[in-house]
Amino acid sequence: MDFPREMVGDILVVTPQREYLDASNTKEFKRDMQPLLDAHTKVVMDLHRVELVDSAACGAFIGFLRHLHARGGEMKLCAITKPVRTLFELVRMPRIFDIFNTRDEALKAFQV
Repeated sequence: MDFPREMVGDILVVTPQREYLDASNTKEFKRDMQPLLDAHTKVVMDLHRVELVDSAACGAFIGFLRHLHARGGEMKLCAITKPVRTLFELVRMPRIFDIFNTRDEALKAFQV
């Protein structure tokens, strides 16, 4: 799956390029993210290009977070589009994830 990645200090920023993260591509998304999660403990997921997620993608995000927590790490979500934010609020993702409006806000949250 195509997702540019960038290091900002010791924080990995990942930006999925797919408009949809759903059951059709979640397996590929998890497979391609696993090596990155194994190599880093601080991750920001910039979702500004994603317009739709389904329960499979929500499950993938939760799995990523659990994997990072098991290693003492953390993942922040940022730049979430309105349709994705609506779904996240419906399934109470903000209770699980730190969600920020901008990438800079998410990066700064690691410095606190």
